[in-house]
Amino acid sequence: MDTYQNFAELARNEQEGRDFSILFRDVDSPVAVMAPHGGGIEPGTLDIAGALAGRDFAFYAFSGIKKSGNRNLHLTSNRFDEPIGLQIAQKAAVVVAVHGNREKSEVVFVGGRSNVLKQRICRALAVAGFRAEISDLPGIRGIRPENICNRGTSGEGVQLEMSRGLREKMFENIERRSLRKKTPVFYEFVDTIKKALLAEAICELNTRPSGPKRRSL
Repeated sequence: MDTYQNFAELARNEQEGRDFSILFRDVDSPVAVMAPHGGGIEPGTLDIAGALAGRDFAFYAFSGIKKSGNRNLHLTSNRFDEPIGLQIAQKAAVVVAVHGNREKSEVVFVGGRSNVLKQRICRALAVAGFRAEISDLPGIRGIRPENICNRGTSGEGVQLEMSRGLREKMFENIERRSLRKKTPVFYEFVDTIKKALLAEAICELNTRPSGPKRRSL
């Protein structure tokens, strides 16, 4: 159970800059990559989302920065309503939300309402040697319309649930931000998904309605 039911309640009890921070980069892109449980809430997810977004996609992270007790900052994806995060999501056609869970094996559970992009990501990860599964587990399917990953204009996004085991392969000292170091597994994972997202962005751009054609004089 979450400590707070929505962001307004969280903001009345927690202080930005002391307990949490909000990071974002708003660019004109059909894809937004988000880490709604970044920092100490679900360690490593902010780093992964930031690398996936790079300079190509919009980026957003809600980051727990407490010395301890960051779990109290967790807002379930179906109720995640921080205003900047909603704005970033609603400007994109497709949202990819990066999460972490406690599974000890090395696996990515791929959820969300975009069946096409879910399959594309799973195939790409499998080819690269990663274990990825379409999620049918209650709580991490990511299929409710109000889930932050489905708040883009298409209404269909993707939720990546990264296991603890895989994140520990991607980082050394995952719990200690100042000592955290990315491993080759991190870069291989990011590169694999990035290619799938770039292909998705191209598809989205090609399906955008074109404006009126100019007549030459």
